[in-house]
Amino acid sequence: MQMIPLHLAAEGMVLAREVCRSDSTSNVPICGKNVMITSELIRRFDLMGIKSLYVKGRPIVQEGQPSLETMLKDLDCRFNIVRNDHLTMKVHEIYTAYLKRSMGDDCGN
Repeated sequence: MQMIPLHLAAEGMVLAREVCRSDSTSNVPICGKNVMITSELIRRFDLMGIKSLYVKGRPIVQEGQPSLETMLKDLDCRFNIVRNDHLTMKVHEIYTAYLKRSMGDDCGN
């Protein structure tokens, strides 16, 4: 999941959280989680004064942020010394899947 400014939202991205108006005291959602973003939806959010959204994965590469590939290589290096320890390698497997899911890789089940 990644929080992005509305001006970087693009068609096809998927909302990771409900969108609520910041000026509403009731905090009633105006759009649900798991909704695919369209250009019309972006326009409506802009008209409502929505400034940022939480989207699934990490569709926007920010300067200085490591790529998924870099993070997985670093993780492999850190666990290299304990390759023969089954339980520790299970932690490696779980963390690898977490990174893939959080970075938007559909293969990270």
